[in-house]
Amino acid sequence: MNGTPRVLNRILAGIFGLLLLAVGLLLVLLAAVPAVAAWWQGWSSGAWANIRTLSESTRIPGQSESWLWIVMVLLLMAVIVAMVAWLAQQGKGRSNILVAEDDAGEVPGYVRIGGGVAEQALRAALAGRPDLAGATVATYDFRGRPGLRIRVQPRQGVAPHLLAAEVSALVEALDAVIGRRTPVLIHIGSGARSRFGRAERVR
Repeated sequence: MNGTPRVLNRILAGIFGLLLLAVGLLLVLLAAVPAVAAWWQGWSSGAWANIRTLSESTRIPGQSESWLWIVMVLLLMAVIVAMVAWLAQQGKGRSNILVAEDDAGEVPGYVRIGGGVAEQALRAALAGRPDLAGATVATYDFRGRPGLRIRVQPRQGVAPHLLAAEVSALVEALDAVIGRRTPVLIHIGSGARSRFGRAERVR
């Protein structure tokens, strides 16, 4: 429901994981296979010689440094900018306003209802229930319209469809209070907290 680029995150995580796997496999082979260690020594020596030759051939006139260092600094700065932009996309879409409308009644004005009102009301309604291990409520912008995302963790033995119906009833009551229907995403999940909670099983 939020603007987090999940596909891009998975692709980057997969690439990073493959790189770590390749490095780990190379280290294991270097330590366990003498032939691979001998190949690495020969290859690294040749690569280092090529790097030194390239550095000497790309020196700045009148200087002892290579202009390749400038290129590397620029590339690192581009990577840093890309990482900052990527981090800025994480969790994007959160909203602080649930309702923002013009009131054309007897006294004209502008009506604003903060998302915290709905979040606190729903959290209070869900808190203390023996059939839930946890519940979170957040407000997000969904296609230019504010909506709610409700995540609940039922304990073992709880019927998901009954829980979804009860949460939907709470949302309908909230809609009646604020005077408008709000888009809602209800996420029913499970985890270690749900499986190993000490509360009694709901029948």
